[in-house]
Amino acid sequence: MKIDPYNHKELYLDWKERTKESIPSISKEDSDLIKQYLSDMERGINIAKGSVKGGRSFIRLNTLKEKMINFSKRLKSIYGVEKLTDVTEEQIISFFTDMRNGTLQKKGGGTFKSVEHYARVFKAFWHWHQKVSKKAGLEVTDITIDLDARGEKPDWVYLNEQEVKKLVENAKQEYRVLMMFLFDTGIRAPTELMNVKVSDLFNDYKELMISQEASKTFGRRIKLMLCGELLKDYVKDKGLQPSEYLFQTDPKIVNRYLKRLAAKLFGDKPSPAGARYSELTMYDFRHISCCYWLPRYKSESALKYRFGWKKSDKIHYYSEMLGMKDTISEDDMLVDLTKTEIEKRLETSEKEKEILKERVYTVEMQMAQVMQIASQMHLAINNEKAK
Repeated sequence: MKIDPYNHKELYLDWKERTKESIPSISKEDSDLIKQYLSDMERGINIAKGSVKGGRSFIRLNTLKEKMINFSKRLKSIYGVEKLTDVTEEQIISFFTDMRNGTLQKKGGGTFKSVEHYARVFKAFWHWHQKVSKKAGLEVTDITIDLDARGEKPDWVYLNEQEVKKLVENAKQEYRVLMMFLFDTGIRAPTELMNVKVSDLFNDYKELMISQEASKTFGRRIKLMLCGELLKDYVKDKGLQPSEYLFQTDPKIVNRYLKRLAAKLFGDKPSPAGARYSELTMYDFRHISCCYWLPRYKSESALKYRFGWKKSDKIHYYSEMLGMKDTISEDDMLVDLTKTEIEKRLETSEKEKEILKERVYTVEMQMAQVMQIASQMHLAINNEKAK
């Protein structure tokens, strides 16, 4: 059974049960509409063209639920929209523009972050609405065509190899193995991490199998190059059995510890990736691991396999090329910069070699003639003596 670290399934099913009659604080029309939309997404029905088919995860369903309810409340409050599907193109464009420039703020104050995620959710909802309407014989205009769903990548905490070492050396023993495991594998934490069992370790703790069930993309078997011996001692000391999960710590507790430790060692200042060291989480280790392995892997496809990526753009997304350096050397440049010079030298050398061969041949011929004359003279002398 797959572990759900944040209980997304229970949260969604509990909310679904509590809102059987109606979703509170929004109109009955929007309540029925949102529940129908979520029901279809849960079962994988009426998925928009071009989107991944199949039922949505409970993580995704909770995200959709929260954002759709927020849309219903906000659009009614600002524009007087009684039903989500009655919103106009001008209204929805203005709505997201105000979210981006800070005119529209969160309920508790403060600007919205990752506005593109909200925009993508609304786009997905509207395309579902179009598809359902078309089945009912109605054509609905796509009012989201000009909706800006671009967004800036969230900041994260970058640590170089020496900083990771310092962090590990100053950590409690129970966290050292975990941090090195995250750094070595680049595994998704906590979703993939919390589902790793002792039985997923192979070849004397030198390989890890990340199952298809636990992975967001695909299962994979990767080599452990940095933490194998630590894992072996860890499993032995803990007395863990093959069927037991490797790490059973609460992700929230781990993240709190990482934040405190990083702030203590590196200060409450921004890291090269934008986020402050005091914001370090387990998931940042996926970024950090990518930066470490990127210059060490010889092929892009092999790196993508290790991290469970299907697209190459994830490499830049996670690394931002931090920690990279120019490794070109003079030897690498010989082929391009001094090729003509080398060719000239080789050509000259070949000519000199041919001349030398001719000289040696001439000397050998002369020596042969000398030997022949000497032999004739020796024969003549012996004949004289015989007389």
